[in-house]
Amino acid sequence: MSFSLLALVVLVGLLGPVLAGRSSWHLPVVVGELLGGILIGASGLRLIDAGEPTFTALANIGFALTMFVVGSHIPVRDQAVRSALGRGAIGAVVAALVAVAAGLALAGLFGTGHPVLYAVLIASSSAALVLPIAAAIGLTGPSSLQLVAQVSIADTLCIVALPLAIDPVNAAPAALGALAVMAIAVLAFFGLLALDRLGLRQRGHKVSERRKFALELRISLLLLFALAGLAQLTHVSIMLAGFALGLVVAAIGEPRRLARQLFAVTDGFFGPLFFVWLGASIQLSHLGAHPFMILLGGCLGAAAIVAHVAVRLVGQPLLLGVMAAGQLGVPVAAATLGTQLHLLRPGEDAALLLGALVTVAATTIAGSLRARRTAGGPTALAPPGGVPAG
Repeated sequence: MSFSLLALVVLVGLLGPVLAGRSSWHLPVVVGELLGGILIGASGLRLIDAGEPTFTALANIGFALTMFVVGSHIPVRDQAVRSALGRGAIGAVVAALVAVAAGLALAGLFGTGHPVLYAVLIASSSAALVLPIAAAIGLTGPSSLQLVAQVSIADTLCIVALPLAIDPVNAAPAALGALAVMAIAVLAFFGLLALDRLGLRQRGHKVSERRKFALELRISLLLLFALAGLAQLTHVSIMLAGFALGLVVAAIGEPRRLARQLFAVTDGFFGPLFFVWLGASIQLSHLGAHPFMILLGGCLGAAAIVAHVAVRLVGQPLLLGVMAAGQLGVPVAAATLGTQLHLLRPGEDAALLLGALVTVAATTIAGSLRARRTAGGPTALAPPGGVPAG
């Protein structure tokens, strides 16, 4: 892959910040990056080949880093959020029950044979998408804590379940591989915790800050790539490796400096490159050849909104239910895995992303409406990770 093509990738990736620049829209930056990839990829001008090995390798790094950052955004140390876990879990269960019924119905209606995958997609939420919007509009009170807890639970469980749901035939080996990855992540947690209690982590932090060694970033990348290597060896998605390590960092407590470094590395280059690659790999022509896939995407998005609005039955305000439906990471991962493993029908990857974009639009609108109602109120939720959310 030449530097000129890399420059092109970075250039079209700037569509993300351009479209997300209007803060009142609450539009995720990845939307513009996906559109940029579609513009120059297989569905557009065909200026770049998503199958080129170097491009794919860089995109995989971006995928792992993106999921790492998503995991680190889960507020596992927030006592207020932990106090709302019960209500959040009930909300996630209600949404999951509706999602199972909807997944079975859509798989039967469209004849794709993916009821479990659709159920996971419909039940999922995106902490990386919803929490920054919730922070930006200044949500307060028990309902906002329930929203954060519900989204965090749904995001975590659906990311763990996705590799098993997308390829049920190989679910048993995938489950063993997933257990191996999570076991190593748990060991990493206790290892880092021991270093923290011995004071070695703080000492290393001070030395790194004084000597400009970036030790925390280097060690984080070492752990990430080692865990991703184990995932590849056990035929598990690197998505799970990145997310598991992100949860470890969130549980230990992510230093503000490391958060900024990860933000720069991921959101500055590897993350946009991954989303441009994903957009470039989508064959929108398949949607034209299979128009029912457009309908499938719309139905998946609508079903996700209905499933999360059903949480109104347990007291969650309607607009917050719509916000909880916002999903991005799980559908993106499903489209990526399905494309790599050749498990999806022609156009189905685009349908999954279309469904996600429907929920993004609904979350954006619901967030804007809620912001008008809470205008001038105090901000209760800080952006995850202590860094800007976009």
